[in-house]
Amino acid sequence: MTTDNSVRRQRAQLKVRTLRTDRWWLAPAFTFAALALFVVYGFWAIFDPSYFVEPYVAPFSSPCLATSCPEGARFLGFAPFGDWFTLPPGILILGLPAGFRLTCYYYRKSYYRSFWLSPPACAVAEPHKKYSGETRFPLIIQNVHRYFFYGAIVIGAVLSYDAVIAFRDKHGEWGHMGLGTLILVINAVLIVLYTLSCHSCRHITAGRLNHFSRHPLRYKAWTWVSKLNAKHQQLAWVSMFSVMIADLYVRLVAKGVITDIQFF
Repeated sequence: MTTDNSVRRQRAQLKVRTLRTDRWWLAPAFTFAALALFVVYGFWAIFDPSYFVEPYVAPFSSPCLATSCPEGARFLGFAPFGDWFTLPPGILILGLPAGFRLTCYYYRKSYYRSFWLSPPACAVAEPHKKYSGETRFPLIIQNVHRYFFYGAIVIGAVLSYDAVIAFRDKHGEWGHMGLGTLILVINAVLIVLYTLSCHSCRHITAGRLNHFSRHPLRYKAWTWVSKLNAKHQQLAWVSMFSVMIADLYVRLVAKGVITDIQFF
């Protein structure tokens, strides 16, 4: 038996890319298409001016912090960016949720496999000859994910506020509900659950504790977040589609393409 380290460290020499006979390429292809759709829609939404119709604010443009925003769309009436700011208001805040998803542990795996084919699937060889992981620039920047988490908490709170405000009618009277209200509420819940299921949230909650028994409240929160964390992949997908659907619904109502259904 040889003891040559160079021989022992060699990978299996296969003449084919994979021995799998199933349609392994479907998963990365679907992921590629879905993520590409999300990115394309996001760029369109940034520059689309139809982001508000009483009492709904499109999620991709909330919070609206410029004086160019309609008065009812401004978050708590707050508009620190004056008339000098001529860019679309969505540019001000989309960096937080976009950065949070871009650096998310699950999404990293998704777009590494679907866009970079690194690797495209289990037991399928990747086309890259070298692999340095996330130890070098630019991928080492992925470690800022924990900081984007704090920004995502703020965005979740803003979308929850928008969902509450959606219980008013166009005259500002409370106690009304339309289909848009229901869509915004569902979206806010899914966004908050996705944010709280984040690996960074689990670590911040109690991941660094050495003695759970000394911190019963943090341990209880950690067990709850851990259960959410087990569904992080599913929440990542459903919240991604829910925010697109909610945003598109508000814009279509604002454009007059569809009419909001009023329940009461």
